[in-house]
Amino acid sequence: MTKLNEIAKYTLLLAALLLAGCGKAQNNGADDGTAVKNAVFTDLQGNEVALSEHKGKVVLIDFWETWCKPCISSFPTMQKLMDEYPERFVVLAVTPGFADTKEDAREFAQNHDYDFVYLYDSNKLHEKLGVQGIPFKVYVDPGGELIKTSRGSYGPEQDYKQAEDVIEKYVSEK
Repeated sequence: MTKLNEIAKYTLLLAALLLAGCGKAQNNGADDGTAVKNAVFTDLQGNEVALSEHKGKVVLIDFWETWCKPCISSFPTMQKLMDEYPERFVVLAVTPGFADTKEDAREFAQNHDYDFVYLYDSNKLHEKLGVQGIPFKVYVDPGGELIKTSRGSYGPEQDYKQAEDVIEKYVSEK
């Protein structure tokens, strides 16, 4: 192995270790389930909204921003699921504030006909979960327990199927 290849190998290893350490530091010592169960956000009018207010429903915490095309492309299918399961499923459309302001989210909500609960991540759940990019979806069961997280988008149809599978599992258990 040449000296240059050896340096490159150790540089990549160091970068991987640093990234792994950064993810742990962002978690702030709380496990993901506790952070999610205790999540509190701010609505677009400035009121606090706790995840626990949606107990009894499967909740999708959908981290998004107005400029994120993959985020927006799944919105019609998430609305369809809310229409199909009105008493059992809710979407919390949460902006982490990477680039958007509350005003950006408010303007989007006013100009689009989705029944989502639009929220701002005022208590930084995205940091506790180590979210570094969007779309990022967090599925929560009717009791407020973390089911799973999903990074990225698989396209509207696959995003729909993934969410529907979670809803069906938890709707059929009740």
